[in-house]
Amino acid sequence: MSTARQVAPSDFVRLKKAASTNDFQRVSLTYWQDVWSRFQANRQALACLYILVALLLFTLAGPVLWTVDPHSQDPAMASRAPYFNVPAVPVDPFDYHLPVVVSGHSPVSPSNRETQRQDLPAPEGLRLLAPAHTYSVRLTWQPVASAVRYHIYRHYRLPESSSELGLPLGETLAGNVVSYEDRLKLENRTYYYSVVADDGRRLSNRFATLKVDVAAAISFERALAYGLIEDSANLPTTVPLPARPFGTDYLGRDLLARMMHGARTSLFIGIVAPLCFVAFGMLYGAVAGFAGGWLDSLMMRLADFVAALPFLLFVILFRVAAGIQSGESGIGAIMLAFVLLLWPATARLVRGQILQIRESAYVQSARLLGGSSHYLILKQMLPNVTGPVLVTLTFAIPSAIFIEAFLSFIGMGVAPPEASWGSSCLEGLKTMFTHPHELFFPAFLISLTVLAFNLLGDGLRDALDARLRGR
Repeated sequence: MSTARQVAPSDFVRLKKAASTNDFQRVSLTYWQDVWSRFQANRQALACLYILVALLLFTLAGPVLWTVDPHSQDPAMASRAPYFNVPAVPVDPFDYHLPVVVSGHSPVSPSNRETQRQDLPAPEGLRLLAPAHTYSVRLTWQPVASAVRYHIYRHYRLPESSSELGLPLGETLAGNVVSYEDRLKLENRTYYYSVVADDGRRLSNRFATLKVDVAAAISFERALAYGLIEDSANLPTTVPLPARPFGTDYLGRDLLARMMHGARTSLFIGIVAPLCFVAFGMLYGAVAGFAGGWLDSLMMRLADFVAALPFLLFVILFRVAAGIQSGESGIGAIMLAFVLLLWPATARLVRGQILQIRESAYVQSARLLGGSSHYLILKQMLPNVTGPVLVTLTFAIPSAIFIEAFLSFIGMGVAPPEASWGSSCLEGLKTMFTHPHELFFPAFLISLTVLAFNLLGDGLRDALDARLRGR
């Protein structure tokens, strides 16, 4: 049987005396400090906040650092993929050349042509008359005896048969014209030019093909404007083209500058319009919830009526009423439709919150102390519904951005030459298979902004939820 152990003084450890009573006090946090600390714990929402700050800097500070004119067009640089430090040849874009004509060439007569059954031979000696660049590609060849004209084609890959010659560029006026100058939207890449003889009855199945590496070119005027050359008298062989990190669109405009310029339009509509209709809905719902009775019922029936109105139809009606023609920007009509039609959801939310807190003790105390209805609504009730309204606002902003992009995409919003992310998507859709970068960048910015605002709203909702406090 075990005996009980005697407790000795050495079994006890003396605690150090606190320097002050503050060492045992817990730091008190205000409501918003507590919200911020819990929001910081949500790394996903915090990262989205940083992304949105970066987008605002991209919108506001970007044009100050990137001073390229978003409306400046350069057809020779149309639909270029993103590039850096590309050498270009300074040229005169208006330097046109006369065609090469062979004297003494006489094709067969129409009577003999009907008896001719064999295909004409392929033209021989197909070559370049001058170095090829993005402003001009000049071809020449030797004449075919029985040809009355020649057809010229261009392809991105080597044709294997006469049915794969590619884009028909045109034809010569006569059989004695044995040259062609291509100026149709040339790019800095490799082309395969094919020439087919025509006897006036049918095209030959035989063709001559020439591989041409087209060099980048820049006009004298633009080279002087960019500071790449000092004068046209002392021209270097090549000059470095100004970098285009996002490439260019189908008119040769800088896509990075267009995205910065378009962000101002898209984010202006996406942020200012929700602020307006959320603020109006917040005040409307607070008045309806505080008043109660028949006034509350009447105001909410009006809100139900407005919520049932078709948004797109009223955008069209506002455009017609404002005299906005097809092809003109309708930013004012979009803003008006947002403010007049999208406030009922916020009004319902705020009304429900006001109905819950209007009988609270602090509201009744303020009423007994002589507080007016104006004071009770603005000073006592609305501050206590700020959290849910803030979450609603973070979800309303991406919705407004997406609606603006959709309206611009269908031609009812921002119209060229003004830029927005939605109108840039519409322009990029035309060349999405050949030049996908024109659609990728505006679509990526829209998706990134909408996703960041949605995840930020989720994080704010969790941080503002009092039931999650202490977890």
